[in-house]
Amino acid sequence: MPRSSASAAADGGGEPRTARTRTTAPVSGRGGTAAHLGPTGDPLLVAKFSVPCVPRSIVRRQRLLERLTEGAAGPLTLITGAAGTGKTTLAASWAREGAAPGPVAWVTVEQDDRAPGVFWAYVLEALSRHQIALPDEVGQPGSADFVDRSLLTRLAAALAQLSRPVVLVLDGLEQLPVPAVASGLDFVLNHAGPQLRLVLISRVDPLLPLHRYRADGRIREIRGPDLAFTRQEATRLLRGHGLGRYENSVDALLARTEGWAAGLRLCALEMQRADDPAEFARSFAASQSAVADYLLTEVLDAQPAATRELLMYSSILDRVHPDLANALTGRTDAEWILAQLTRAHLFVEPINGTPWCRYQPLFAEVLRMHLRHHRPGLEPRLRRRAASWLADSGRLAEAVEQAAAAEDWQWACARMVSRSEIGQLLTGPEAHRLERAFSRMPSDLAGAAPALVAGAGALARYDTAGCRAWLDRAAEELREPGARPTGEARLALSLLRLFTEPEAYVTEPEAYLTEPEADNGSSARHAADPVSQRSRELTEQVPRQLAEAHPEIEALRRYGLACALQLGARPDDARKAFAYAAEGCTDEVTQGVRHSCLGRLALLEAQFGSLSQAEEHALLALEVAGHRSVPPTRRSGIGHLALAAVALERGELRDARRHLALACRSPDAGHDPVTDTEIALTRARLDLAHGQWHAALTAVTAAGASPRPRAPWSAQRMALVCAAAELARGEPGAAIAVLEGSGPGGSAHTLALARARLAAGDLDRALGLLAPLDRRPGAGTAERVRLRLLRARAAALTQDSEAAYRLLHDALTAARPERMRLPFTEAGPWVWRLLEHRPDLAAGHAWLLPGPTRVNGAFRTGGRPPAPVVVERLTDREREVLQRAAELMSTEEIAEALYLSVNTVKTHLRSIYRKLAVSRRSDAVRCARELHLLRPMSGDGEVTSSG
Repeated sequence: MPRSSASAAADGGGEPRTARTRTTAPVSGRGGTAAHLGPTGDPLLVAKFSVPCVPRSIVRRQRLLERLTEGAAGPLTLITGAAGTGKTTLAASWAREGAAPGPVAWVTVEQDDRAPGVFWAYVLEALSRHQIALPDEVGQPGSADFVDRSLLTRLAAALAQLSRPVVLVLDGLEQLPVPAVASGLDFVLNHAGPQLRLVLISRVDPLLPLHRYRADGRIREIRGPDLAFTRQEATRLLRGHGLGRYENSVDALLARTEGWAAGLRLCALEMQRADDPAEFARSFAASQSAVADYLLTEVLDAQPAATRELLMYSSILDRVHPDLANALTGRTDAEWILAQLTRAHLFVEPINGTPWCRYQPLFAEVLRMHLRHHRPGLEPRLRRRAASWLADSGRLAEAVEQAAAAEDWQWACARMVSRSEIGQLLTGPEAHRLERAFSRMPSDLAGAAPALVAGAGALARYDTAGCRAWLDRAAEELREPGARPTGEARLALSLLRLFTEPEAYVTEPEAYLTEPEADNGSSARHAADPVSQRSRELTEQVPRQLAEAHPEIEALRRYGLACALQLGARPDDARKAFAYAAEGCTDEVTQGVRHSCLGRLALLEAQFGSLSQAEEHALLALEVAGHRSVPPTRRSGIGHLALAAVALERGELRDARRHLALACRSPDAGHDPVTDTEIALTRARLDLAHGQWHAALTAVTAAGASPRPRAPWSAQRMALVCAAAELARGEPGAAIAVLEGSGPGGSAHTLALARARLAAGDLDRALGLLAPLDRRPGAGTAERVRLRLLRARAAALTQDSEAAYRLLHDALTAARPERMRLPFTEAGPWVWRLLEHRPDLAAGHAWLLPGPTRVNGAFRTGGRPPAPVVVERLTDREREVLQRAAELMSTEEIAEALYLSVNTVKTHLRSIYRKLAVSRRSDAVRCARELHLLRPMSGDGEVTSSG
């Protein structure tokens, strides 16, 4: 970029020190138009006293102008920031707007002013030229290298006698890192009284005792982050350059410049010349090119050779540590250099609370471009060196990213396998970074390690078939003549095989793994971990030291076994195994496994009818998902599916729909076979709950047509829902065919088949199916409720009314703690007919609805589920609000009548809706009238005193 472009950028917010040409404004005073001589005998340069010109295209930044005005009301205002952040432009526009509390004396400081005598000569001349009358006895510095304290005393005393405030702006104070100058400024500021208002503009903090000014509340600071352009300001900048049509490019420009004023201005200038301004804004390389000349000239070229080398070598890093910078450069002074760069605001920012720092993105890109141009071929070697240092420091993801950038895939894969870190591709806060880094790895790399890593990456994407293929390739590599497979490689292969060959790792449910006895001597309980000999061999492959260093290995082993049990249609064992696995996930790296375990455990508990536990575990799974250790891309929708199942069993269909929608938007939807199957089945069950059997059959059929291999678990779950849909359309024969065609299953399958037999009129065979379940220990709530309902139905069909009432009572009693309503609505109208004839039984189970509603002491029946009853008692205030709502009063009128706020009335209405299980005011009024919750109305519409 030509030098003129850099200067133009400075006008829009930057201030290059190498080209500080100022337009001189007319001044008067004791100096007139003739320049006085300084203590060196050289004339004082008139241009240094003028307020810089402000370009017409400047973006007026009201928020900063107001802060500057506020600061100038006190003794000291400090404006600091990197080159091009708009410090000088801000102060100049403020001074030219006349917002200062008095005359503004401006001095542009340069390197030649380092001598204290020269500096103070310029300050005195600036005050004089801006009509600040100082007595002649103040004098002038007699020497360039020394200023007598008495001169500063006389100056301070003279300033204290002024009748109005004076603002002294010192621009470019970083040019004077001279303690004597800073000491003199501090002395004058402390003794000049309230009339001196000092504004300092610098790239670095001046040598003043800023901590003391802060403690006294005598300083206002505007720093780099404050100077960064906001989105609104950047939009106005584009408009000022005639680029209003490209306002949608603002976010891209801000992301890459981080609001840096000169960078935005330079990009805007380049966009004006570009054939496709929008494409320019999207291109990082184009933005880098636009500001390269400015950054190289204003920042990099001004640094010593050692600093330039450190900046270039460490630019390959997202974050820079002093020790890592030393490792890259072979030096030992990186900490001091980085501290100096940070203090100088040279696009190097510290990361709070750590020794690390980061470079501004555009600056880092320019540095890398410079490195590639001046040190061709060095970048890959630097990245390999950085990868080794980062890996040894426990920063695996950063190490792999550096190795990937250097295309050193063999090193990265060997490191993952040899240090048993391959499990971190599947769980942990950085799993997504590792997967993204390895996603670019070529597929033709030789050796077992790349195949194992590729297999883990495929598994992380739920590609079980792809993982299996990679593991077969890894196994072949390990069997090659001359191959010396390490224990770590065999461990990685066995761990990944657990997820691709689950049937080889599980055995009979009687096999348990007992936890060691607790330290306090109490007997440890048996945790369900049914394992085969092959699984035990996998456990033995993990030495204690390795297990302590990599807890994710044991967590993945337990989780894999639990998944194998679930996919093998052994829900009892799977439920226990998921609980066991979740309990073992106590480290940050295992929270992703814990999240998945809790979600799947909740889903199984919902199927067992343990709705309260399911809800608790599902909510905990969602809470764990919110932690930093579970990346958004690895969060499962199983927790929401479990909550949907809980709501469905409770008859809360709206909540079930909401959680199903959230599950459909989860990252694993469309990828994980368990999630996909449960989404389809939950949708079908919701359709059935609404009486839409055709939609339910369509959903199940679509799920069954998936090209993925179907596990016994999914086949049996789909058969249950499909059979329920066939029964809903009045085809018990089809339901029996579906269930018998799916093969033998668990208790849920037996209950479904017995229900279909009953619907087909085959009472004896139905009772024969139910007989073994009567003696089954450990049955869940769902099984006990449905079993008693089926037996009650059978008793009703044989005219055994007392047995039917007793069994229905048992079913209601079993379901009540979990508020399990769905089995009763699924059972059919006969349940409500029985309750109509036994109001004493119905009265004790008002919780049952959504379902039957008591009308004049009886239950209303019909083809659709009856209206809900009150689950919780309405408060007196809620009854008053509901009474006014029944009188067709608006929310505002109710608030006025009851002397409440509108928000309070809305809160009461929401509570009423929840308690009545409705969503609209009209439904609440209708339900309340049916339940006799409202006072009766007289014939003329007035509320009577009775009722």
